[in-house]
This record gives sequence, C-alpha cells and structure tokens, in this order.
Amino acid sequence: MASKAPSPTLTPPEAPRDCPLCPRLVTYRESVAAREPTWFNGAVPSFGSETARLLVVGLAPGVTGANRTGRPFTGDWAGDLLYATLEKFGFSSGTYAADPEDDLTLKSAMITNAVRCVPPENKPVGAEINTCRPFLQSRIKALPDLKVLLCLGKISHDSTVRTLGLKLSAHPFGHNTRYDVAFEGRPLTLLSSYHCSRYNTNTGRLTAEMFEDVFAVAKEITG
Repeated sequence: MASKAPSPTLTPPEAPRDCPLCPRLVTYRESVAAREPTWFNGAVPSFGSETARLLVVGLAPGVTGANRTGRPFTGDWAGDLLYATLEKFGFSSGTYAADPEDDLTLKSAMITNAVRCVPPENKPVGAEINTCRPFLQSRIKALPDLKVLLCLGKISHDSTVRTLGLKLSAHPFGHNTRYDVAFEGRPLTLLSSYHCSRYNTNTGRLTAEMFEDVFAVAKEITG
C-alpha cells in the first residue's frame, strides 16, 4: 500500500526572530545589527492578547522603533498615537512608556504587522509582502475571538484583503472604510485608517480625531 503524502507544514502565527525568507530584509537587518548590536534586530512578534477581538495590522517595524525595541509600534511617534488611542477606547491597561519593559497590557486586542522585519526606508517590496503574508494569515486563524481587523495604511489593507482571499477591486482602501467580510466561515469586520505616521499627522492627512473615529467603530463592534 502506498504511503500517505506528508501533511504540509503549517505556518506559525509568528516568524522566527532570525527569519531568513527575504534576502533583502535579512541583509538590511544584519547591517543595522552591525551598527546597533544591542537592538532587537529581528522579525518582530505580535503583541497583545490571544483572546483579542481586535487585531491592529500595521505595515512593518520602524528601524528605530519596533526593530530597536522588539515590540510593534514601540519607540516611535506612530506608537505614541496608537497606544494613546488604544488606551482611550479601553483596549489597554498599565502605562505605555515606549519600552517593552513597561507595564502595558492590551485588553481584547493585539497588534501585528503585514511585514515582520524592518525594510529599508520603511518600504517593503511586493515579494516581501507576499512572503510574509502566511504569517498574517496564521495570526488571524489563531485568534478564535477575533471580530475586527483594523488596518493602518494601504499596504496593510491590501495585504489583509489578499490574506482573506478577497478582491482588492471590491474592497478599495480608504480612511474609515468598513467591509463586513468572512474568513473560513467566520464573520469579520475589516476597518482601515490612514497610517498613524509622523508624516501623516504632521501634514494633516490624519488627525487624532480622525484616528479616533475608526477606533470608535472598532469599539462598538467588539463591545
């Protein structure tokens, strides 16, 4: 009798710290590590609760932010706005001190990135986004209580739409867009916002009030 084919290896929800899959990102990560050996310098894991009802999906670690600290959105301006907003809507407890050793805890929420390793100039290329997408898919699958995906920026939005097996043409990116979708039979709500980067806030493309509008919708859905 012929033996059964081995089961395909399942992608874990988190990439290994020394993930080797994207050569350009590995080279850049190692070059930063050579200059700053005390920094995290690896694929940044998601942060938050495994019973999350809200999953915030960012773009990628910033070189002096999450790549330095090892926690998403920690140590840069984008994190200051994001974590303050999470606190305002009851998704966190403790104090955010831009340091992974602070006592901050997320409540019914988790933060991840579409690309887990820091890209040069904060710009991952298409092949890198595609290569990292299975980690995002597994991260979504591993959250049994998930109700809302909140994407920060167009790259995050587009990658998440593709992760869900949906068409971009039917789910275009925009600030405070909402799509009621399904993933493997589970109903989910897909929300999106302009990214909370310093550039967007300095230019007025995104204000704190606009950002809070999106989180108000997320809070209403997650309860």
